Amino acid sequence: MGRLASDIGGTFTDLVYFDETSGDLTTAKLLTTPSDLTEGVIDTVKLSGLAPEEIRFFVHGGTTVINAITERKGVKTALVTTAGFRDVLEIQRGNRPDLYNLRFYKERPFVPRRLRFEVRERVSAEGEELTPLNRDDLASIVERCREEDVEAIAVQFLHSYIAPNHEEECAAFLRDNLPNVAVTASSAITRDWREYDRANTTVLNAYVQPIVERYFGKLEVALGDIGIDCPYSAMQSNGGTTSFEWAKEHPITLLESGPAAGCNGAALVGAICGLPNVIYLDIGGTTAKCSDIEDGKPKVSTEYRLEWSRTQFGYPLRVPVVEIVEIGAGGGSIAWFDKAGLLKVGPMSAGADPGPACYARGGTEPTVTDAKLITGVLNPDYFAAGQFRLDIEKAREAMTPVAERLRCGIDEAAVAVIRPVDANMINALKLVSIQRGHDPRDFALIVGGGGGAMHASALGRELGVKEIIIPTHPGLFSAWGMLATEPRRDFMQTVLRRAEDVQIDHIHSLFDSSKEQAARYFASHALASSHDIAYETRIDLRYLGQEHTVTVPLDLNNATVESIIDDFHNVHERTYTFRLDDTPVEFVTYRLTATAHVPRPKLRKLTGDGRSVEASRKGERRVDFGDDGVHSTVVYERDRLPPGFAAVGPLIIEEPTSTTLVHPEQRLEIDDFGFIRISNL
Repeated sequence: MGRLASDIGGTFTDLVYFDETSGDLTTAKLLTTPSDLTEGVIDTVKLSGLAPEEIRFFVHGGTTVINAITERKGVKTALVTTAGFRDVLEIQRGNRPDLYNLRFYKERPFVPRRLRFEVRERVSAEGEELTPLNRDDLASIVERCREEDVEAIAVQFLHSYIAPNHEEECAAFLRDNLPNVAVTASSAITRDWREYDRANTTVLNAYVQPIVERYFGKLEVALGDIGIDCPYSAMQSNGGTTSFEWAKEHPITLLESGPAAGCNGAALVGAICGLPNVIYLDIGGTTAKCSDIEDGKPKVSTEYRLEWSRTQFGYPLRVPVVEIVEIGAGGGSIAWFDKAGLLKVGPMSAGADPGPACYARGGTEPTVTDAKLITGVLNPDYFAAGQFRLDIEKAREAMTPVAERLRCGIDEAAVAVIRPVDANMINALKLVSIQRGHDPRDFALIVGGGGGAMHASALGRELGVKEIIIPTHPGLFSAWGMLATEPRRDFMQTVLRRAEDVQIDHIHSLFDSSKEQAARYFASHALASSHDIAYETRIDLRYLGQEHTVTVPLDLNNATVESIIDDFHNVHERTYTFRLDDTPVEFVTYRLTATAHVPRPKLRKLTGDGRSVEASRKGERRVDFGDDGVHSTVVYERDRLPPGFAAVGPLIIEEPTSTTLVHPEQRLEIDDFGFIRISNL
């Protein structure tokens, strides 16, 4: 019996299976099938050769939600809101990220004005009903939605985070009268405040809900057809899992499911290596993601902004998401020239269809994968476990226009393509390290993704980390991380009060209510109902007059109002370098994280059986290391290297899902768990 994880990326679909009896891992990797994502999942199961009846746990993550949003392929969605607040989505926030940009434009709402409807109702910020819900307004909205062929409706009323009754009544009315339309109430997604943020979160949930319902429904049928009969779980952005049924109603919580699983995996690898502080980097075919992990725990925040950039505010989401910086840089990133003639790489990607030019599937534009093949890093006969041969002539043909523009040879052009993509990744890594006040020398860099190991040595050296770690199966690392993930649910409740009006009994009451909700939720979760539930409690506080809050961890058994305020002053000082002891404090949002402890796979140490340096050596090939020159480089097969093996670069370590590049003046060692550990000499 065992546990199966499936992860859909922009280029590849990955599978990892853990046999709970033997401790063995089975893996599979195939190109993603954009026209039917379910097909790719089922094909990897068939490729793995697994017996379906042996699978007792299935967890799935992927890009279905984020792709539907970023590609604007959601359904026609309407918004129902409190009278007078129809234009909240348009007005957004008053702040602008690029203050002096005279050509600044706001993000376009996902719901056009003609599909934003007002309802006469009102509750106060304290939850008192001021105006009853007007059902006559709802009747006319139902007719308009029928006329417009609306497929999903978001309901978001003023102050519903504290008093959701009107929202729930409205949502029930709409479901009764529009049975084929998906209806999302904001209070069912988040009980956090801020009108625009909640409205946008609710709209995006509704926007993708029918798509996710159809996808998961089809996947359930497909899994059942091949004999996989077990509870199905979905990976969430908060680093935990949930059931398919709950995910269908709350698809926005799946936005960054793959990267969140990778962060969990990085935290586990760091713990095994005795490194609580690590930086995680995942480089796939389409994007690169990075995050910092302190004290063994990925950071989770409700301040996520989709499509954020230095000059754009993005779309805020008030759901818990592991803090990740994501950029359009990966193996499929396309090289191009801007209007000024400068070479750029990404964010456009060749994806899986047609893919890079060297895939010989119709792609003609130069990509990072083409550049790595030309420079000798990639073995054309061993890419993706040799499923198909990379065509170096097509790669060179695609790179020719770059060489002509740069007035250099094709080999030099390939190196020139790699430089900007590495620079983009370094900037992203600095965002999660130096710009957050961390010294990279205190951190290890843990790398995943099919492209991560190729770039890791250069990036780690540039960043100045103390060590670079390539875990086993790096090209499948997000799927591997899912196997080490537990069911989780986050609860939040905004109750804004001055500190002098808060009693400790009131705090206990709020958290007790959240714990009751957690108990009901896990009681219906097939994999978590019989296991212990652990709770983490936190409170958002701020100084009176401040806009933003600081989150303070809470030991509920020993806390007093005074101790919480003292902790807030200390956390605020660590975060912003100052404190205001004489300024009144406000308690804002109460947060509870509930996690069900379930058995997780354990890593085994390697044995030397069947492993030797002689057996692992595959030969030598010429590799261009860019600024480090061109070298004849020894190539090893990773799965045959014994623990304790050490060597100095230049080196290449090949495996079915990834290729590790070790630069000159760097030292490689294989530890007891088979992790590749690279340090600078």
